[in-house]
Amino acid sequence: MIIVSDTTPLRYLIEIEAAHILEKLFGHVIIPQTVFSELQGEKTPPKVTRWIQSRPNWLEVRQANVSLFTPKRKIEDGEREAIALALELKADALLIDDKNARREAKDAGLSIVPTLTLLEQAAEQGLIDLPETIDRLRKTSFRATRRLFDEMLERDRQRKEESNERETPTQEPG
Repeated sequence: MIIVSDTTPLRYLIEIEAAHILEKLFGHVIIPQTVFSELQGEKTPPKVTRWIQSRPNWLEVRQANVSLFTPKRKIEDGEREAIALALELKADALLIDDKNARREAKDAGLSIVPTLTLLEQAAEQGLIDLPETIDRLRKTSFRATRRLFDEMLERDRQRKEESNERETPTQEPG
């Protein structure tokens, strides 16, 4: 499975100490050189900079061939390179959050996975506690509506409830 990531999903997963889910979900993730640089920019939290400078073996940095993709909308360089690299590698999915960049990726035929979807997938596999993780994410600069978080938490609650019902054997009348 080939997975390419833009800056935002990786940055926030590192900030909330959930980057390990990427290895568990995908095994290997590739980022373009510009994303690697952005994760070390002056506005980047020190925790993220330290993590990326001693990145794990499952995270690979590659140079993207930007001639493969010309955006129609205004997007950042990291997003452009992530889309170009995903196209070049024929990636199974692109981890990306920005609205315009997601549209560009979809228009280019890529399958996209935003950060919140990653968190729900990880919770479904028992890799994280979703309410606790959402609480940590809300304390960062990550932007999402309260309604979106509430809907995620409700789906998580229902999933856990259904799981408990399947695990609890029914008593036969004696």
